[in-house]
Amino acid sequence: MQAEIKKALEVLQSGGIILYPTDTIWGIGCDATNPEAVDRIYALKGRDAGKSLIVLLDSDNKLQSYVNDVPEIAYTLIEYAENPLTIIYSNAKNLAKNVIHEDGSIGIRVPNHAFCQQLIQRFRKPIVSTSANISGEPSPQNFSQISDAIISGVDYVVNLEQTDLTVKKSSTIMKLDPDGHFSFIRR
Repeated sequence: MQAEIKKALEVLQSGGIILYPTDTIWGIGCDATNPEAVDRIYALKGRDAGKSLIVLLDSDNKLQSYVNDVPEIAYTLIEYAENPLTIIYSNAKNLAKNVIHEDGSIGIRVPNHAFCQQLIQRFRKPIVSTSANISGEPSPQNFSQISDAIISGVDYVVNLEQTDLTVKKSSTIMKLDPDGHFSFIRR
């Protein structure tokens, strides 16, 4: 795993995009603070630039670096979530403008996945995590379902979990307002 982290890290540091396993489905990722790399992901997916992307952090104690006024309940929700949980926060900061929704919000997940956590920890910045599919097509549930267009369109494909046929699904998405009120976007 360490060799794969090292290779993925080199690609992220040089502004490239990677295809990698997560605690949910396979993701396409890049440096979430690099607008050119983010643009490449939108282009690869054929995704409308008006749709924001999710970013991953290795720890909830880094939330305050990327969100103004993190509601206290966010830490409890992350700690006790039974399934992978992406929380949409208001007032994002210190991220590429094109990764943030036009209303200023950002979806952030702290993955429970050794590769992701170690990669992000060593990278020292959040990484984008968007489903490994062309926009409008079904999200792949495992590596075997990822299209050749996606595989050939990234700079590096992480060589881990590619033969794992476990059916995985996307994270639960919850919108959390600064006052602590929340609503589910996707369960």
